[in-house]
Amino acid sequence: MNASLSAVLQAIAPVDRSLTAAGQAHLDMLTKPQGSLGRLEELALQMYLVQGGAKPQADPCRVYTVAGDHGVVAEGVSLFPQEVTRQMVLNFVGGGAGINVLARTTGAELFVVDAGCLGGAFDEHPNLIQGKVAPGTANLAQGPAMTIEQCEQALMLGVSLADRAHADGVRVLGTGDMGIGNTTPSTALYCAYLGLDPANMTGPGTGLDSKGVSHKTEVIKRGLAANAATVASGDALSILAALGGFEIACLAGLILGGAKNRQLVCVDGFISTAACVAAWKLCPATADYTVLAHASAEPGHKFAVEKMGKAPLLHLGLRLGEGTGAAIAMFLLRSAAAIFNEMASFASAGVSESH
Repeated sequence: MNASLSAVLQAIAPVDRSLTAAGQAHLDMLTKPQGSLGRLEELALQMYLVQGGAKPQADPCRVYTVAGDHGVVAEGVSLFPQEVTRQMVLNFVGGGAGINVLARTTGAELFVVDAGCLGGAFDEHPNLIQGKVAPGTANLAQGPAMTIEQCEQALMLGVSLADRAHADGVRVLGTGDMGIGNTTPSTALYCAYLGLDPANMTGPGTGLDSKGVSHKTEVIKRGLAANAATVASGDALSILAALGGFEIACLAGLILGGAKNRQLVCVDGFISTAACVAAWKLCPATADYTVLAHASAEPGHKFAVEKMGKAPLLHLGLRLGEGTGAAIAMFLLRSAAAIFNEMASFASAGVSESH
């Protein structure tokens, strides 16, 4: 592991749990039965701890939608042609995708990142960050998708995105992805990191039928076999390099950087959660700084979430990616912060407390 990445990992500290009692006491004195606002209270307390005991703030918030291509697409694991990744980056830049609409609606900033798309550089745009590590990964079904050096570069790209946001005063980060075929490396990562079975974890992605899902399952099994020694080693970085993608590694780095900077990270769906698992395996303390925005409609997501010990906020049947679920969940973070900061206490409102 290179020195820069090691320094990031060493700079991540768990939240200070000694602050929990004060934060919970504040929530309990507000004009409501204790715990009656459920997950909003949990979110408020998490933000309070992440932000070091200050009044929780959900704004400014920013989504990074990170794109990359995958060599494993050559195995026929997606219904969509690979050029769609690049086409969708242009759609993001043009403001026409689902994440553009939802980020605008939420009031979240949106930046698009090329971490590893096929082809050359894109035309410059103020909301496009050109961070291409390489034009697509190698085929994970035949060997490692990335070299260790490439994986470290993608991770550090993600850290730089968190640092850029931190310098701009951003309190909450959102993860988003774009990459044709990227449910395949994500599934492989879940299996390798969490000991899950490809047969249970592999889903339809962009809409494969049962035959297509069976074929995709076999491709993932081949990928795990081709990289068996790496998987057996349990080394988090090597596993990410062998089975991941540039956008997945970049998102893992974004989560690491967010934790280092004490920013809350709102994690999107299936692909982003795979990046979250990678970050968690690289540094377990990142769990304190992440919120799973929603339960993906990809069937394997629920098994991974159980292994992580996390509970998604929303159950909306989403499976688009791009950061769409993260953007929606930012409404809830904003609501939780407002509850903590703006509700009256029993004493200030002159309301009698329960006996």
